[in-house]
Amino acid sequence: MSIQVPIGIDDFRRLRELGLEYVDKSHLIQELLDRPGTEVVLLPRPRRFGKTLNLSMLRCFFERRAQDLSPLFRDLRIWQAGEQYRAHFQRYPVLHLTFKGVKAESFDAFWEGVQDRIARLFDEHRDLLGSGALSEREARRYREVLDGTAGRIAYETALLDLSSYLHRSHGERVVILLDEYDEPLHAGYLHGYAAQVIGFFRAFLTEGLKGNPHLFKAVLTGVLRVARESIFSGLNNVAVYSLLAPEFDTCFGFTEPEVESLLTRSGRLERLPSLRAWYNGYLFGNTVVYNPWSVLNFLSREDGAPQPYWVNTSSNDLVREQLERRALALEPAFAALLDGGSVERVLDESVPLGELDRSDEVLWSLLVFTGYLRAEKRSRGPMEQPSHLLSIPNREVRGVYTTTFRRWLGERLERQNGGLDRLLGALLAGDAARFEAQLQAFATDVLSYHDTGRPDPEQVIQGFVLGLLAALEPDYQVRSNRESGRGRPDVIIRPAQPGRPGVVLELKVARTGRTLEQALDEGIEQIRRNDYTAELRAAGASPVLALAVAFDGKVVRAASVPVAVSP
Repeated sequence: MSIQVPIGIDDFRRLRELGLEYVDKSHLIQELLDRPGTEVVLLPRPRRFGKTLNLSMLRCFFERRAQDLSPLFRDLRIWQAGEQYRAHFQRYPVLHLTFKGVKAESFDAFWEGVQDRIARLFDEHRDLLGSGALSEREARRYREVLDGTAGRIAYETALLDLSSYLHRSHGERVVILLDEYDEPLHAGYLHGYAAQVIGFFRAFLTEGLKGNPHLFKAVLTGVLRVARESIFSGLNNVAVYSLLAPEFDTCFGFTEPEVESLLTRSGRLERLPSLRAWYNGYLFGNTVVYNPWSVLNFLSREDGAPQPYWVNTSSNDLVREQLERRALALEPAFAALLDGGSVERVLDESVPLGELDRSDEVLWSLLVFTGYLRAEKRSRGPMEQPSHLLSIPNREVRGVYTTTFRRWLGERLERQNGGLDRLLGALLAGDAARFEAQLQAFATDVLSYHDTGRPDPEQVIQGFVLGLLAALEPDYQVRSNRESGRGRPDVIIRPAQPGRPGVVLELKVARTGRTLEQALDEGIEQIRRNDYTAELRAAGASPVLALAVAFDGKVVRAASVPVAVSP
């Protein structure tokens, strides 16, 4: 038995009219209407999990039009839910706008794409120009948007203006549907114009969604929850339901009963364990779900075996950029994940994309929200920030870690390891200038502003340096805060055999009121005053070296400290 599976069709009406398989997600409408006090809803989910199809379904249900579309819904859950929900059927004007594909390499190209998308939206409602609902000034501004001659303000207020015109013309408030709202933000971050994109979207969304008297409901979808302080800084009425929330947890992706039903109708129920291993394992709220794109692709091939369908289509430029940047630090965690284990992390759902370089928490959140990790909440004390156990959800995604992600990390580590060899060579030679240059490169590439801005930056810096020096083991013992002479130097590198170089490192961080040079001078003086090289001399290290290193954020300075030779 075969079933007609839609592949790449995300238009609800077309799918239903063609009689293709449709997994009923119309209870999304019910969940939206059951929140009468919630005007604006943001539903971030991974790519290919049904966001665009769901918005298309919402449009068909809510949009006022001459043609009766009730046959599309009569066998669905929303039609059986009661008259109170059907009362909203084809009742409202709808503004449906997608930013999918607006991922330009420059702001000018982005702006051209935005103008085009908004002009198309206005063109869909061109009948307003002849309706008598617009003043002469409003009609002139409308035509300027259509022909591309409007000023920036006209685009920033486009949602507010168009919803006002439609409300006035139809006598009903408006439903606004925005798909992939964050895709231009990803491109802006990657190509260096994020601030300009954020500036536009902040005005565009605030004008259209904040206190808009013409708005009935608005639904936004994307991959990431972009922080309130960036594009949502003027909005306090956005209810965000990420994949960690229990609300809307079955509205995206396929549940176990839904996949079982599809397999039964296709005569392949015996393949359920295989699909479960390959495509299940995502945790949305309290529900474990399957990747719908991969399940449908499997069903479209009657004699096919499970394959990595989703991972070969998902856009991951942002993920790649972050994984390559943090390859050195990520290596231990990835090893644990590939061994079938998990890592515990505090997820941050509300940090701007600009914080990706400064916060490890945002990186792990990125991997969760883009579908590359499953997050299971751990119960902690009432005063503690909740954490999540992160693991690879299924066999399909595991393949990404063993191939693509591994290749990215390996290529970056190879480049970093070349630098690491140069750094260690400069250190054991006592060459402060070369050591400073290599350490600066690692600080720029790996060290996080978020970390160095903590209340205990010395501890962070010390951990960072110790991690780099771990490659010296077992030929050298690398120890921190160990007594030597009249104090405790930050790092001692002691040779396993006499006659090899030994090094003392004193690490300092510039603070308010103390410059980088002053911090460096303090480290030099501390080494001299406290005879930190005493242990190395006693161990027979030769030569005995000492370096002071100072950090100001990611800026590094290093200096050699002359060491007295024992008589």
